[in-house]
This record gives sequence, C-alpha cells and structure tokens, in this order.
Amino acid sequence: MIDSATNLSTAGATAPVADAGPGPSNTRDDTRAPGLARRLATMLYDLLLVSSVVFVAAALFYTGFTLVTGSESITGAARTLFQIYLLAVIVGYYVYFWTGGRQTLGMRSWRTRLVRADGGPLSAADALRRLALAALTLLPLGAGLLWVLFDRDRLAWYDRLSRTRPVVPARPGHQGG
Repeated sequence: MIDSATNLSTAGATAPVADAGPGPSNTRDDTRAPGLARRLATMLYDLLLVSSVVFVAAALFYTGFTLVTGSESITGAARTLFQIYLLAVIVGYYVYFWTGGRQTLGMRSWRTRLVRADGGPLSAADALRRLALAALTLLPLGAGLLWVLFDRDRLAWYDRLSRTRPVVPARPGHQGG
C-alpha cells in the first residue's frame, strides 16, 4: 500500500526525490503539508478575491455588450458566450497564479505554495489538471478535500491525482517543526 500511494504522488517524476516518500518525516526539511484549516482559510480568501475579479469581468462584459447592442438583457448565444468568458476568467486566475512558482493572495497570506510531486513549479497543464480534478473531487460534498484528515501525507484526492501538492515553507530562522 505504501508503494502504491508513493507512486501516485511521484508519477511523472523524472528521478526519485527526498520529499516523495510517505509520511511527514520524509518530507523536505523546509516544507510541510498544510492541514485542513489552513486549506479552508486559503480557499475562502481566494474565493473572495476571485469573486471580485469575476464581478469586475462581468461588469466589463455587460458594459461592452450594452454599448454595442443597446440591450440590457444578455440572452441566447450572448449568454452562453458570457458564461464561457466568466469561466475563462476563473480558470485564467488560477492558472496564472499557480504557474511559474507564483501564489494567489490567499496562498501568500497563509504561506502556502503549490509544487509538482518532484518539487518543481507547476506548468499551465499541471494547473489546469489540478483545477479540473479539484472541481470534480469537491463535488461529492467536499470529500476530495476532507480526505486530508485521513491521508498520511495530508494530501487531498486532487493533490494525488494531479501529482501536485501544497506546501508550507518553514519560516526563516526556525529549525524543525
């Protein structure tokens, strides 16, 4: 069982790494996995921020639509286009902040960053995979996230499936945990 879980978290890695093994004792000295409370706080903070971004994006779309068409009601194909646009804004928000070693503001506030199983920064494909799997595994009443309470590495289903993981870097000057 340990081997299968390790394979899930390191699939796609080019070489074995020190932090790919099971258990907190085998993680990198400078990082640890966030618990459920920190994950929820980060998600809530980011939900507020992405909601604000979506609000502004919707206002821009609506203003442009109204100026071009003269109509105050978005219906039919324009409504579908509007929904696709808003979904693209949400996806773009997460892909931008999750790639290249960047963090969302919520992640910065709660000192969390995302890395691949091999410890490297996420690519756009990694971020898209993680976002899609998070959406799917959170649908059954948050079961994919609640799994961190039972997982020995404190990983959610979407962490394992996407071969990515959140980490909390050790504070500078602190030794051990």
